[in-house]
Amino acid sequence: MNICVYSSSSNAIADVYVNEAIDLARLIGQSNFCLINGGSNVGLMDVITREAGKNGARTIGVIPEKLRDFNLASIHAHEIIVSGDMMERKAKMRELSDVFIALAGGFGTLEEILEVITLKQLGYLHSAIVFINTNGFYDDLFRQFEKSFEEKFAKESYRKLYFIADNAAEAMEYILKYEPEETVNKWFEVPKR
Repeated sequence: MNICVYSSSSNAIADVYVNEAIDLARLIGQSNFCLINGGSNVGLMDVITREAGKNGARTIGVIPEKLRDFNLASIHAHEIIVSGDMMERKAKMRELSDVFIALAGGFGTLEEILEVITLKQLGYLHSAIVFINTNGFYDDLFRQFEKSFEEKFAKESYRKLYFIADNAAEAMEYILKYEPEETVNKWFEVPKR
C-alpha cells in the first residue's frame, strides 16, 4: 500500500508533532508500506522520510524543481521525483497513492488534504483520507466543517469522506479496515433543464 502523508515543512514546531510523525513512520515501515510525500529535507517531511526508511518502508518524495533548486530535496528518500510545479507535484502524489493522511501542517498541508477531500466528494477518488489530530491541532478546522454541515454548505453524509484519528495507531487501524463507499451526489438540488 502506498500511503501519502501531507505534513509540515517547519523545523520550529513542538516535539509532540515530531513524535507523532515518528510513530506514523514506524507503523508505515513495519507494515512494509511505501511512503509518498513532498520530498523535502525539512520539518515533518524530513522526519517521516528518515524514520519510515529506517523501519523498512520504501520512500518516494515528489518535489517541484523550484524547491529542489533551493536545496530542499530529501537526501533520505529512496526516490525523488521532480515536478515542474506544485500542481504537477500534487497530481503525481495522488497518482502514486492509495490513501492520504494529514499530519499537522501549515497552508500547504491544508490545501493538499482539502483538495483530496473535494476530489473524493466529486467521485474522482475513493481512497481513505485521515487527519491525525495531534494535540487538537485541527480542532478549529473541524469546527468550521461543523458550521458547513449545520448551515447546509455540505451534506451530512460528507462526514464519511474523512476520518479523524487521535494518533498514528488509530489512523493505521482505520486505513487497514477501510472499505470504499459509493459517492453520493454533491448537490442538494440539481436544476432541471
